[in-house]
Amino acid sequence: MYLNSLKPASGSKKIRNRVGRGMGSGSGKTCGRGHKGQKSRAGGFHKVGFEGGQMPIQRRLPKRGFTALKSRQSYGLRLSELNLLDLTDINLEVLRNNKLIPSHTKKIKIYLSGELSKKINIHGVPVSIGVKNKIEAAGGSVS
Repeated sequence: MYLNSLKPASGSKKIRNRVGRGMGSGSGKTCGRGHKGQKSRAGGFHKVGFEGGQMPIQRRLPKRGFTALKSRQSYGLRLSELNLLDLTDINLEVLRNNKLIPSHTKKIKIYLSGELSKKINIHGVPVSIGVKNKIEAAGGSVS
């Protein structure tokens, strides 16, 4: 291989269209810009979303809320909500199946809110320190 034999890959370089070079070229006279109007003239372009001076649609419509993808994937659960389950062994899949958390949830944490009335064992779910103390006091375990 020599420097004089190097060529770009086929199709990677597109030949630019030379406009205004006669009617035979296919882009002569008006150069593909049509007849008259702002876009046919030199410097006749405006910013994206410009609507000729009328209030643009992105400013006419009211702002609505925003929920980041990260916050949709993480979820907080109250300790008292675990009383709703009839099971003693609890993990992320059990919470999903019993509709305590949304199905798309990837991360969850259980917070101390309310009381726990039964013994439960939690596997693979982060809990706050207060929740861990309550569960262990009720005779359960956190792993």
